[in-house]
Amino acid sequence: MQKQELIDTLVEMEFQAFDKTRNKGGRAACQNDWDTFYIMRASQYLTWNEEMLESYIQDFYEAEQSGRNLITEKYGRMMESTVPEEYEQIRDCFPELSGWQKQVIEQITAIQVAWIEEFSAKYPNISSRARKIHTAEDEPDDTSYETYLRGELGTYSEDTLAKYAAFIVELKKEHKNLAEMIMRNTIEFYGYSSFEEVKGLEFS
Repeated sequence: MQKQELIDTLVEMEFQAFDKTRNKGGRAACQNDWDTFYIMRASQYLTWNEEMLESYIQDFYEAEQSGRNLITEKYGRMMESTVPEEYEQIRDCFPELSGWQKQVIEQITAIQVAWIEEFSAKYPNISSRARKIHTAEDEPDDTSYETYLRGELGTYSEDTLAKYAAFIVELKKEHKNLAEMIMRNTIEFYGYSSFEEVKGLEFS
């Protein structure tokens, strides 16, 4: 498949898993909003290469075959920070991460948090409408960027995580900011050509 086909396939797989995810407070409104979901996820995956996309698609196939839901796992892993008491009741439902995975996830998270901090300082008009940045700011109903990222990385297989880590290292070497790259894709979906033009958008 071409890159756009891979993106469309992955986002569709994610949405199907998201649609099946059960929330303690009932079905969330965003689970019925395909358009916004597509924009937010495709904005991220447009920055990936085809090898990364193929690897994560394979993760979804393998998870489905074994009866796992990677989106449920992503949100479940976030609960370790947002509602730790509830997390203790479900932690055994998720595959244990290896020591290598935990180490790499923390290294990646540190780099990406620094990028989002840089972006937020540069474009406060946008960052004020996005998630809080740091895990220390988590609340039961308000998950930070850092915690969300850590939860998502925890759903990657070791192969996908290795590819993603190499991607992050290369961006850092090239002095590129992934947060800015993703957000630029997002605003282009909404018809804007620059960050200065953006008004009234909410970013999750």
